[in-house]
Amino acid sequence: MADPIYRVTEVVGTSTESVAAAIKNGVARVGKTVRNVEYFEVTDTRGAVAADGTITFQAGLKVGFRLEG
Repeated sequence: MADPIYRVTEVVGTSTESVAAAIKNGVARVGKTVRNVEYFEVTDTRGAVAADGTITFQAGLKVGFRLEG
């Protein structure tokens, strides 16, 4: 078997609950359209505050998936 080759895509996961939930949401969403997701890297974290005080956590992610064939 040849050594695996990976591709990386960048996404921003969001959540009103926590940074951890934002990470999970981002990885889960990539997994809906990409096969063979094997790792992720958190590249940055930030948040937004709405006028009503609601906080949305954001996690920048690089998500790696193994290419087939």
